[in-house]
This record gives sequence, structure tokens and C-alpha cells, in this order.
Amino acid sequence: MNSKASNHTRRYVLAGAAALGASVVLRPALAAAGDLEVAIANYTSRAPIKAGRVHIDIAELVDNGNVVPITVTVASPMTAADHVKSIAIFNEKNPQRDVARFVLGPRAGKASVTTRMRLAATQKLVAVAQMSDGSYWSHSVDVIVTVVACIEGEA
Repeated sequence: MNSKASNHTRRYVLAGAAALGASVVLRPALAAAGDLEVAIANYTSRAPIKAGRVHIDIAELVDNGNVVPITVTVASPMTAADHVKSIAIFNEKNPQRDVARFVLGPRAGKASVTTRMRLAATQKLVAVAQMSDGSYWSHSVDVIVTVVACIEGEA
């Protein structure tokens, strides 16, 4: 292969690698405002969502967004005929909108899940529960974060 062709190919490879690196770094910054609604719609397969039955327990003012405890509870008798099938937690501004999904059944005894999450900034959180009858219920809260986590460039 001649030197001129080799330099031309090398330039294309380097340009492609630079573009790929930029897309990975810029992905969180380019997230659209409607991504939260899209993530929830994908989870529910666009089924209607009712407000109620779900409660998010989280501090309204968080000093440090690196480790934020959150509990989601759903009002359900947790019987074979009437129980929570799954609970999902979504956020508005983190690089990944779908934070966690929990699968439950009547043997869970209580429809309550607890986890810790990172929060990139002051934002809205939404919990959605799927019931055994196929209905979806939700609750949302706004959380103020004073020291943010999930800085751009982190995955």
C-alpha cells in the first residue's frame, strides 16, 4: 500500500474514533426533555397510568446526590388475585432514565422496595407499579439536590 493511501485511511480511522468518543461523552448532555415520558411509556407499553396507590418516600432536600435512599410502597393486599407484579423507578435528569425495576408476586407479602440511587441534579422522580389486573399506578416527587452526582462523562 502506498504512503498516500495509508495516510488517507489513517485519517478516516482517527476521525471515526474521535466522533465515537465525542458521542459517548456527550450522550448525557444531549438527553431530550421528553425522555422521561418515553421511558415510562416503554415500560407500560403505552397503557394508561392512574395516580394513586403508589408512594415514594425520599427526602425532598438531598445534601449529596451520590447516595440517596428511596423507598417505594404500593397499596395492595398482595393476594393471588390482587397483587403488584412490578415496580419501576424513573428519573428526569440522570443519564439513564430507567433507574430500577423490581418484580414482585403475591408471596412478597408487602409491596415495598428500598434502594439507593445517584441523582445528577434537582429533578423529578416517578415510580410506576404494574398490578396483576394489568393496571398501572404512579406517584411522582420533586427532589432538590445541593451536591450533584452522575457528572457528564460517567456511565
